[in-house]
Amino acid sequence: MKHLLRLFALALLLVSTQACAHRFHAGITDIAFNARTGNTEIVHTYMAHDVEALLANLYGRQFDLSDPEDQEAVRKYVEGRFRVLDQNKTPLAVRWVGMTADPEKITVFQEIEQTPLWKAGAIHDNVLIDFLPDQVNTVNLNEGNAVRTLSFDRNKLEQSTR
Repeated sequence: MKHLLRLFALALLLVSTQACAHRFHAGITDIAFNARTGNTEIVHTYMAHDVEALLANLYGRQFDLSDPEDQEAVRKYVEGRFRVLDQNKTPLAVRWVGMTADPEKITVFQEIEQTPLWKAGAIHDNVLIDFLPDQVNTVNLNEGNAVRTLSFDRNKLEQSTR
């Protein structure tokens, strides 16, 4: 009977561990023009666990995403893998504004100064896709009352905004 109870307890432990496991990899980016500032604002949200695993893999150490020095590694990574291109496929100047982090997510803030969203011709998004095979990034383009959604994965890294 004790053996059966131990086996049952072990089975419950395994099931509960799997139920809590991180089962999907996704990022969300919202892009919108701010008429007050004249800037196009970009807000990325990613799961903190995924970003921490990526950085540990790249640099071989643990990161504290609330530390400004460690945030610099996130900045370099995101800037190297996310681009907004103009109508001629030339990258627009995307400026890093900052980031916040909590135990569940990181939020990255960028902007394209004095550039309306309609000047964007395409988006290239490879953030975490180069690290996690099943990563899917969703980009929402908010233009006035219309929202257009693009999905990026290993097979689709660059898409037209029109």
